[in-house]
Amino acid sequence: MFKKILIANRGEIALRIIRTCKEMNIQTVAVYSTADKESLHVRFADEAVCIGPPPSKDSYLNISRIIAAAEITNADAIHPGYGFLSENSKFSSICAEHGIKFIGATPFQIDQMGDKSNAKETMKKAGVPTIPGTEGLLKDLKSGMKIAKEVGYPVILKATAGGGGKGMRIVWKAEEFEEAWNNARQEASASFGNDGMYLEKYIEEPRHIEIQIAGDQFGKACHLSERDCSVQRRHQKLMEETPSPFMTDELRDRMGEAAIKAALAVKYEGVGTVEFLVDKHRNFYFMEMNTRIQVEHPITEEVINYDLIKEQIKIAAGIPITGKNYFPSMHAIECRINAEDPYNNFRPSPGRITTLHVPGGHGVRVDSHIYAGYTIPSNYDSMVAKLITMAQTREEAINTMERALSEFVIEGVKTTIPFHQQLMRHPDFRSGNYTTKFLEGFRMDEV
Repeated sequence: MFKKILIANRGEIALRIIRTCKEMNIQTVAVYSTADKESLHVRFADEAVCIGPPPSKDSYLNISRIIAAAEITNADAIHPGYGFLSENSKFSSICAEHGIKFIGATPFQIDQMGDKSNAKETMKKAGVPTIPGTEGLLKDLKSGMKIAKEVGYPVILKATAGGGGKGMRIVWKAEEFEEAWNNARQEASASFGNDGMYLEKYIEEPRHIEIQIAGDQFGKACHLSERDCSVQRRHQKLMEETPSPFMTDELRDRMGEAAIKAALAVKYEGVGTVEFLVDKHRNFYFMEMNTRIQVEHPITEEVINYDLIKEQIKIAAGIPITGKNYFPSMHAIECRINAEDPYNNFRPSPGRITTLHVPGGHGVRVDSHIYAGYTIPSNYDSMVAKLITMAQTREEAINTMERALSEFVIEGVKTTIPFHQQLMRHPDFRSGNYTTKFLEGFRMDEV
């Protein structure tokens, strides 16, 4: 087992990893930018190293500084959390070159699943259902229009190096194709330095359902059931729940088997997720594989009583998994609390928190790095907390979430708490009748 782990991240996920390491008697090293000097992950780690100024490229994305921090503190492993360098194959390779274990997927696995066209081809060969579309990257505008006609409109153009909704355009008819093609390529080039595009059939009324998986160094893999991530804004998740209200036992078995096939196809090592789009007829299609821990991992932990961070560390240390599949015994919901103004188009709201009261009670978990007096920097993601509730039934979990949201007080900045309160009351949400398009017609009530 590792003696000391450096956490190459910040905020709540860094704290989350520190907690598990302490329970495993593993020393921890925090790295931080000057903007995060007063952050709790710096305070609670055994050691802390400043790695640069606020911009991510000069700190949390600076591989040489992170490796130097690991070497001067004698860390024998690095946990990347999510975001930043968590799916960077170069970082994974450099860790190995320096004799430091990267707690995550191998460089090959990251590359194979990180490029969407490669990932789709790998899944097709493994027998995992994929969305009809191009076999590889589109050569040019003319070939794209030809394939769109064959697949049938609507179609969606996607950047092969994409993420976060960038480089994506829905095309409803042939007359719109050229403009969508040009706009998607320009955005992809500006965001990722890669304007490669592929095309898929656009799935109408889709649900975004992901399967949590784990794989060890010995060729074994298992699944830990599903999470429904369909409540999204601009392709960014806002709320997740498990089990999905749309799921059936038969569909859960089929999707779980497909996710295991996906993991075995790349000899996956670590924990990760296989993400699917599920249409209104419960046909499911592979979308992508995330080779890292997910923001929404706590709800899976709560319904199956399973520490996913601990499992990541054990797998990286060479401990085999049982191979047993897990199924939810309770219901859990996660609301992402962001420092954003839901009454003003979710505009970011960084600043100093003047008052904080965190909810508690039976069935409530809060993962957060904030405190009264903490200043939320403007340099990073706006998520400041994850509020998780769990209960025997979905209705009870929603009721507990409503109660917990009413207790959650964050003053000094705007947050998405009012949005989640309204979401929990919405009749379509309460009935489980929602898709990834749910928020397109959603309007916040007047204050």
